[in-house]
Amino acid sequence: MLKNYLKIAFRNLTKYKFISFINLFGLCAGLTCCLLILTYILHETSYDRYNSKADRIWRVTRSFNNPEGVVSLHLGAVAPPFGPLLKNDFPDIEQVTRILPTGPTAFHYEDKIFNEKNGYFAENNLFSVFDINLTEGDRHTALADPNSMIITRELAHKYFGDADPINKLVQLDNRINFRVTGIFEPLPENSHFHPGYLLSFNTLKDSLIYGENNLLHNWGNNAFFTYLLLPKDYPAKSIETQFPAFLDRRMGDNYGPGVKASKFTKLFLQRLTDIHLHSHLDEELEQNGDISRVYVFGAIALFILLIACINYMNLSTARSTLRAKEIGIRKVSGAGRPELISQFLCESVLIGYLAFIMATGLTVLLLPSVDDLTGLHLSVTSLLQPAVLIPALLTPILVGLLSGAYPALFLSSFQPVKVLKGLFKAGSSTASFRKVLVVAQFSISIVLIISTAIVFEQLHYMQNASLGFNKDHIVVMSYNQGLGKSFNSFRSTLLQNTHILAASRSSRIPSGRLLDEQGASTESGDSLRPVTADIKYVSVDHDFLKTYGIPIVAGRDYNRSYATDTNNFILNVAATSVLGMHDPKQLVGRSFAYGNTKGRVIGVMDNFNFESMHQKIIPMIFTMPADSVANNNFNNLSIKLAGTDIAGSLAWIEKTWQRYLPEVPFEYTFLDEKFDQLYRTEQQQGSLFTIFSGIAIFIACLGLFGLSAFTITQRIKEIGVRKVLGASTGSIVQLLSTDFLKLVAIAACIAFPIAWYAMYHWLSDFAYQIPIHWYVFLAAGFLAALIALATISFQAVRAALSNPVKALRSE
Repeated sequence: MLKNYLKIAFRNLTKYKFISFINLFGLCAGLTCCLLILTYILHETSYDRYNSKADRIWRVTRSFNNPEGVVSLHLGAVAPPFGPLLKNDFPDIEQVTRILPTGPTAFHYEDKIFNEKNGYFAENNLFSVFDINLTEGDRHTALADPNSMIITRELAHKYFGDADPINKLVQLDNRINFRVTGIFEPLPENSHFHPGYLLSFNTLKDSLIYGENNLLHNWGNNAFFTYLLLPKDYPAKSIETQFPAFLDRRMGDNYGPGVKASKFTKLFLQRLTDIHLHSHLDEELEQNGDISRVYVFGAIALFILLIACINYMNLSTARSTLRAKEIGIRKVSGAGRPELISQFLCESVLIGYLAFIMATGLTVLLLPSVDDLTGLHLSVTSLLQPAVLIPALLTPILVGLLSGAYPALFLSSFQPVKVLKGLFKAGSSTASFRKVLVVAQFSISIVLIISTAIVFEQLHYMQNASLGFNKDHIVVMSYNQGLGKSFNSFRSTLLQNTHILAASRSSRIPSGRLLDEQGASTESGDSLRPVTADIKYVSVDHDFLKTYGIPIVAGRDYNRSYATDTNNFILNVAATSVLGMHDPKQLVGRSFAYGNTKGRVIGVMDNFNFESMHQKIIPMIFTMPADSVANNNFNNLSIKLAGTDIAGSLAWIEKTWQRYLPEVPFEYTFLDEKFDQLYRTEQQQGSLFTIFSGIAIFIACLGLFGLSAFTITQRIKEIGVRKVLGASTGSIVQLLSTDFLKLVAIAACIAFPIAWYAMYHWLSDFAYQIPIHWYVFLAAGFLAALIALATISFQAVRAALSNPVKALRSE
């Protein structure tokens, strides 16, 4: 029987080629989108699950709050003493391991000098917690000794070629020699961090590098990412509930005599597999994904597939009159309703499998393009997992049943007597159902169009909004401590080129995060009172404001003529507000203390966006360290160019750099590029929205094209009569188009509130956002109507221009 069903199904596919093509193409496009998005979802949800102990690994995070309990900072890293103390105080913890990012580091081997990123100091037991494949060397001792390191095979080939890298000495930052003790395979793409090299943690005990005393007692340097390995199925919350007492016991009077540490700071445990999609802390090892994005694209995939299924239902019920006699003869010949339903479902499942086979091929072909667009490294092999492959192979059955159920029930209900007497007419309820389906299709399409427009509008706003300073033509690079006391000479040499306007050092640069904070006190009567508000600081030199073009609204900038400026401060307008002053001039000249430095406020700068537009402008203070310690406070170098000779200016900077730092590779980027990187996720999201919106509209129009063609064919005699009676071509086109355009108008009314709600919540993630303009909705509705009209008009115009004699010949 199944063989007979398949044979008839193939005959019907070839008999109704036009409708079969639309059904097949629509389902293929829908399934292709689903498979591509499924590949993305599988990639995002697989992060860190390659670790055999992934369900037992937890990361320790730390938050900071004011006396009122308001959290001002939450970091994915903690201070160095926490690691060993946690292991000591909680015996159920099997392992504690720590890693410390190194930042860009100069590697020097023989005549090869390169800056290497993605390096970490790591404890030797890292191999007991994470699955790191050490292909050469002993995992038990590779990182045990100070000044030992393990590197990836790619890095080994870069410096040593085909020679054996083990025991080779590499000089880091022109001062410390490290011995290569092992080679490890790069961590998978779906890892929340990707080290290129790992340095022995014991190296940090050297006082010239960090110092053992700091490792044991420095509670302020929260840069150590700390991971716990717990027993299987161990309730991690039972440890977390003991953290407040642990903090009070171990941190002592760190926050002042008699003050409990747990009042101002807290520790949390975060599951390893939750880091990528659920962690958006103020400091992360790498940029994470977002679970909401996974949900959004998962919904889009289902919506597109739903549109394709709606096409099938629409066209199958629309062509019911074409198959009415076939059904009548089958029923007269003894076929029961179950057999007819089985036949129609078999046809829909067959189309589903043909579409699935085509979609699989398209997915393989299109995946590299999706990789280029998203910056990810998606693999079709993720679909071959049994847990994914089996449901995927069953999907065409589900799609076939979903799209074929209503047509099967509808077609099998025909009464053979009426059909064979020519009295059968498709009921108005069927036509109404088809209209509901068309409305659903276009509602989804319009929601996607509006979402795409608003995403791009917000992205354009973020990229072009005034930041409060001039980010153009600023070259930024890592500041090298080797410049030391020669920096002023280095800066003077740079400025000999008239196309270079300024050069400045700082602890952080715009486009980064403001994470550093020390206690502030402001003048109150004859004394200083502590400030309860959080004020973040950046260490700068005399030329920082000049380099970035940050305007001073009260007071003055730092000036080399004033030796005491190293004790003075510049705050932004937001800081004056939290200090209770409405006029910035009120703050200038007042006594102020920040950290261990006491001085005066010499200036107030205008508010500007130091961070991305995702964050609000927060209170900020500039400090200028004394020359004796300045070199250790700076991490970044910024150089302002005139913009008239970029290539010549960069060549001069490189020449000057190599003159003062011949052993350090010259690497740079432009500040505006760093700001663009902040919005890369939104750019990718906007591009994907555009693609999927286009596909959704295309599939909907494809169905509308087929449906309108069939509907017009059914009314061909009516059109002939109207033409004979004098109807114009325009009036006939209007008549045929109006019914469909009404459906698009209804779809727009449904889509508008849904799109507004979705975009309102999406925009709430941005501190600075565009208003949702009414004209975006109007334009989306008009565009959908225009596309629908263009789709329908082709068929309508052809019908209006046809010869009425041919249509009426049989009457």
